[in-house]
Amino acid sequence: MGWQDRITTDLSICHGRACIKGTRIMVSVILDNLAARVSEAEILQSYPTLTSADIFAAINYAAELAREQIVLLPVPATA
Repeated sequence: MGWQDRITTDLSICHGRACIKGTRIMVSVILDNLAARVSEAEILQSYPTLTSADIFAAINYAAELAREQIVLLPVPATA
């Protein structure tokens, strides 16, 4: 399972910012915590709906962006 399966955007959620699918937790929040040296365990405790796989998806997404490529996010299906 790649980061594309865990990260999505939706204009009606967090103004279209990249979030962990099914949550309102923005990828930037996870990355900010990691940059502040907050441990994975502490992040998971602070955000109980997250999993370790979600944190690694955020890191992989950031790595993809750092490659300076255009990154297309999955668009949720409309009902």
